[in-house]
Amino acid sequence: MARIAITGITGFVGSNIASVLTDFGHEVIGLVRTERVDLPWHCKVVDFDSVSDLTEAIESCHAVVHCAISNDFNRLTHDREYAYDSYVGMTSRVAKASVAKDAHLVYVSTDWIMDGTQHMSLESNAGNPVNLYGFLKAMSEQVCRDLAQDSHAICRIAGVMGRHRAAESAPRSQDVGFGYFVDTLVRRLREGESFSVWGPDFVNKVTTPSLASEIGAQIERVISRRAVGNFHLVGDDAVTRLDLAYATCEVFDLDPSLIHESPVPEGEKFAAPVPVDSSLSNLETKQRLGLGPTSLRELLTAFRRELETMQSQTLTKPER
Repeated sequence: MARIAITGITGFVGSNIASVLTDFGHEVIGLVRTERVDLPWHCKVVDFDSVSDLTEAIESCHAVVHCAISNDFNRLTHDREYAYDSYVGMTSRVAKASVAKDAHLVYVSTDWIMDGTQHMSLESNAGNPVNLYGFLKAMSEQVCRDLAQDSHAICRIAGVMGRHRAAESAPRSQDVGFGYFVDTLVRRLREGESFSVWGPDFVNKVTTPSLASEIGAQIERVISRRAVGNFHLVGDDAVTRLDLAYATCEVFDLDPSLIHESPVPEGEKFAAPVPVDSSLSNLETKQRLGLGPTSLRELLTAFRRELETMQSQTLTKPER
């Protein structure tokens, strides 16, 4: 089994990846800024501004999964130096540390590097971001290619479903992307409340949803094969926001009449354009990693089992 360091382990995606890698028998080490005693994984306090400190922290690690981001989008917009360093600068330091220790660098990226004009974008698409967040993620991808040429995997994700594994509640209920969309919808409808699907303007309308636990399982496959290049760890189906809402109702046995569409609240609009169709093709990824079908219905069913059992559910199993 591998020893794997994870940045951003306290976040939604990072905590789910850590849970699955642990379930699969790997040793997980969280790289954190401050002491944490409330997490089920061993963590090391690291100075993320120091390449030498990062290098020391990942001693004997087979891989480093870099998930850490800044979620303070207002500050990203108004403090460009902070924005650049939080994404590109930090990725550069993590990449240098990974190369120094011959660790496989796995960078978790996003469908928002795309401009939203192409349906089911291929893994070879380098992107054309329409906002600062997408630009910073695309720049960070290039840092990985430049600094860890033969030992990097760029894993793009989209429309991530799931529950936070390191916090009691999600940091937000819905946004102009697909973040926390399904979890919030299920909570609301189970309580008999209506749910407003934002649109049709100023939102990311189409994507290829994935499940956070399944992303963790597919990252395990990337690490086990020490795969290099771009990978799209997404579901097979491209859907609209309303499509996703109604599919969730079907799988979770919820009342679809409680769903309606409404404009994005003024205070929730993104401070820049957002990609309209950020769907990603996963055909090359499936071939290279030997992955099976991951339909939207299967992913939603796995998420329902997670909520019922409080255990991670994955379609992809460990590669022995």
